[in-house]
Amino acid sequence: MPPRRFYPSAVDEQDAALPLYRLLISIFALFALAGALRRGGPRLVAARLGAGRPARQGPHIWLHGASNGELASARPVIRALRASRPDLDVLVTCNSATGVAMVDRWALPGVTARPAPVDLAWVTRRMMRRWRVVAHLALEAELWPHRVLGCPGPVVLLGARMRPGTARRGRRFGALGRRVLGRVALASAQDEGTRDRLRDLGLPGVAEAPLLDLKALYRPPEIAPEPTLSDALPRSETWLAASTHAGEEEIVLEAHRALLEAAPKSRLILAPRHPRRGDEVATLIAAQGLTMARRSTGGNPAGAQVYLADTMGEMALWYALAGRVFVGGTLTDRGGHTPYEPAAFGAALLHGPDVANFRAPFARLDKAGAARKIRSAEELSQALRDLSDPQAQASAGATAARALRQEGDLDALIDRIAALLPEPSRT
Repeated sequence: MPPRRFYPSAVDEQDAALPLYRLLISIFALFALAGALRRGGPRLVAARLGAGRPARQGPHIWLHGASNGELASARPVIRALRASRPDLDVLVTCNSATGVAMVDRWALPGVTARPAPVDLAWVTRRMMRRWRVVAHLALEAELWPHRVLGCPGPVVLLGARMRPGTARRGRRFGALGRRVLGRVALASAQDEGTRDRLRDLGLPGVAEAPLLDLKALYRPPEIAPEPTLSDALPRSETWLAASTHAGEEEIVLEAHRALLEAAPKSRLILAPRHPRRGDEVATLIAAQGLTMARRSTGGNPAGAQVYLADTMGEMALWYALAGRVFVGGTLTDRGGHTPYEPAAFGAALLHGPDVANFRAPFARLDKAGAARKIRSAEELSQALRDLSDPQAQASAGATAARALRQEGDLDALIDRIAALLPEPSRT
């Protein structure tokens, strides 16, 4: 292992912002643990406090991602790291139970999934010790100070994403923020804006790696929808509103009602970002006078004008069934969700004007004429009618996939990560 002096685990007590961070993270932990108790009982609380031990006692790389999408995009990285260093197991943590379950379904040798621990100093120390952590890999915006400062080996940021507001808040922590970023050994930002903000906040120049958007590495899983779904939802007649937020469903439903006047066989899969809003969205569907079936209650979509996909972890299934996809979060102030996944399934893409979270890929899509930008229910309905032909859908989907093809070199990035890892044990 590289000399410990290069990877200090002790937090500098002179950081003026450290007491404030500890206070804030303690308050956050109370709410997070209360939520864990409601959702999963004492067992989940224990997991969020770092309980549990690895099945295999060897050293681990700790990789953390917030959501299913982030972890799905990191799957090629995990595979490549395991191939490069089979002596190092991988601990994957995630903020959602469905993310943990998804990684478990991969059944990758040497890879273990656990709920993410809260970033309390003693919890982090427990995780590092029990799992013999030799490196920490953080995906996108998951930069937690105690994990970074407490890691005995290198810290790597993959597909790092930092919005301007986050950077402004980071400056308030002054020396602590600079110390955290100064501890990063390698950072691959997903866009130039993030790279510049990380530099400004203290990322060392030697830690910079080429830009890489992990979500561009996404490869669709092999999915064979059950006949009940594929028969009721023919791909060319079905469109998906993916990961919608409050304020968008009304526009989506109004557009679908108008579409039905021109194409009565059209079907809509409506997948809200937060399935807990299922009852609320069902009320909106009923208010539009549309027939509906709900996934969460086992409803049969046959004959239903809207299929409410109010479940977690099934977005890939909905992408596989839809020839046209509206990307949610783009008609609100949410910054939009990923265009990579629907493009990987060959779907024609539609989106609103707010694409702040994925500005670069949407710019490539717009430049290639590979996505339609809409601002209203009328424009959305017209775009859907323009893409009613199966060949038009397939052509638009193929163009989108080409426009979003990853330009970064994953192999080169893996080589740089591997160069930071400790030498294999000779015992």
